[in-house]
Amino acid sequence: MTHRTLFISSLILIFIFAKPFFQTSFAQKNNLPEADCPCRKLATITFPGATITAAECVTSGSFTPPGSTQPIEKLPAFCRVAATLKPTSDSNIRIELWLPQAGWNERFMGTGNGGLAGGIAYGSLAGGLKRGFATANTDMGTYGGADALIGHPEKWADFGHRATHEMTVTGKAILQSYYGKAAKHNYFVGCSTGGQQALMEAQRYPDDYDGILAGAPANNRTHLHTGFVWNYKVTNQFPGSALLPSGKTNFINEAILKACAGKDGGAPGDHFLTDPRACNFDPETLPKCPDGTDEATCITKAQLAALKMIYTGPINPRTGERIYTPMPFGSENSSTGIDYHQNPKQMPLAHFYQQHWLMGAEFNFADFDFDKDQDRLDSLLAPALNANNPDLEPLRKRGGKILMYSGTADAIVPFQDAVNYYERVVKAQGGLKQTQRFFRFFLIPGMGHCGGGPGPNDCGQSLSTNVPQDKNHDVLTALINWVENEKAPDKIIATAFTGGDSKKGIRFQRPLFPYPQIPTYSKGDVNLPASYKGVVYPEREVLRVAERYLK
Repeated sequence: MTHRTLFISSLILIFIFAKPFFQTSFAQKNNLPEADCPCRKLATITFPGATITAAECVTSGSFTPPGSTQPIEKLPAFCRVAATLKPTSDSNIRIELWLPQAGWNERFMGTGNGGLAGGIAYGSLAGGLKRGFATANTDMGTYGGADALIGHPEKWADFGHRATHEMTVTGKAILQSYYGKAAKHNYFVGCSTGGQQALMEAQRYPDDYDGILAGAPANNRTHLHTGFVWNYKVTNQFPGSALLPSGKTNFINEAILKACAGKDGGAPGDHFLTDPRACNFDPETLPKCPDGTDEATCITKAQLAALKMIYTGPINPRTGERIYTPMPFGSENSSTGIDYHQNPKQMPLAHFYQQHWLMGAEFNFADFDFDKDQDRLDSLLAPALNANNPDLEPLRKRGGKILMYSGTADAIVPFQDAVNYYERVVKAQGGLKQTQRFFRFFLIPGMGHCGGGPGPNDCGQSLSTNVPQDKNHDVLTALINWVENEKAPDKIIATAFTGGDSKKGIRFQRPLFPYPQIPTYSKGDVNLPASYKGVVYPEREVLRVAERYLK
């Protein structure tokens, strides 16, 4: 026997005797023997443009996301894959993909984010995983915050659309490597910024998904954020004088509900508006405060002027053209209502980032010109951020389906903009019948931003398990049924839980009908969906944005 043979034989013996030790060490750390964790092999595979930063098996039970101290509970066992994508030299897009170890429903789900993103939405990953999906999410390439994107147009494009598409392409490739086959169907679910991502996918990348669920879409992005600056300016331009404290916004909201609730298709006793388009409330009817006073049940001249401007929405001062739709009646005292819009500790920090990209980190709202600066903003950012194209013909041709929803009490992304977009799609498609073959839109009475609010607020839109996961109560199941069985949803039952907690029981339920139908009280128990029917009100319209601000 040669020295070389002896050396090789020794190595083999060492490996044989050492292997149990390494297996035991891995098992102690992960509660899984090495052979039961094929997820780890993904770290050895090359995916174009991607660097795998984690590939690990996570046992059933709880998982604490990186950087968090709050565990997510009741998770099935899954393969967790994290990666960094660099489609350009200035890109730094982080993604995660959670793959069920057992019980995969053979579907891929891309999920959306909120606000500026900047981190992985672990709640969305968990929600999709619990429902059996291989689920992906991205930080949209904005890690580091808004000011880190100043002077980085490639990162603007990543945030606007590219990160979501790259997440989808890489996520599908990882999925196929793990399961040895592609998903049978692909879905995207998102609300707010996630709704923008959803419509971007539909418009720019129609081959990515078979079914798209778009909630409260922030798709008219540059003009939505100009609306934020507008509301903040009209309440803060004269320090303190035009601010509307929470007690006063409650008073204003109550006056509006007294004038309009139950007269817009809603039921007697509703404490929310079903269809704010039917409300013609005049702020001038509010009691005026005597000069020098400012009580909770009256309004000062400065506050009245600011309130009128809020209900008008941003206007180009030179041309009179409408830049964006206003905050809807009935949303004044919501968690994202007037107090949020005027709050210097909330609105500028969370929503002025586009103006920072245009005018620098020291942007001052008082300096923003709603004519010239808006044109500059649109020229610089609209091509990357706005998902306003009503031409969805490529998606329709390949058999894709969209469900879109918006709450009528949403003060942060007003439902009127979604109505405006849908009606432009109807026009582009040549009519409502043609459009509803692949795209349906549901208005949810009294729901706030992506949920909450005084009206019905749960139809499964947040991947929750609070409502039955069937096509009648769960909007995602309805979308799946439409994609896979060609059965379009004609009605979805939305639920209002007591205190927003399903464990405390149901307050009431109300049907949702495809727009332009509005759920209208007919007769019977106001809490039961059978007491309502869908009615079209052609005379009701939203304030329209000027054509130049729809690009």
